[in-house]
Amino acid sequence: MPKAIWNEAILVNSDETVTVDGDVYFPMESVNHLFLKKSSSTSICPRKGKALFFDVVVEEKVNRDAAWYYPEPEREYQQLTNRIAFWKGVQICQ
Repeated sequence: MPKAIWNEAILVNSDETVTVDGDVYFPMESVNHLFLKKSSSTSICPRKGKALFFDVVVEEKVNRDAAWYYPEPEREYQQLTNRIAFWKGVQICQ
């Protein structure tokens, strides 16, 4: 089962992943939200739309903007609705 791990904590595991442009997106409802803190950061992908970020926090260690999602992805990327992806040292294991 695919999972995301940081600082030895399992952030999420789910068989319901979607891979787009090499990034693995997990269902938002499968994530352990105790490890996420909303960030004020945003970015714009011309193809996917506006991304919002979370900091990943495990045992008082903070990985800033290590998770992102598209609240309203562009039509071609509707499969990303209610999904989250990770980077910045978060390990994605199959």
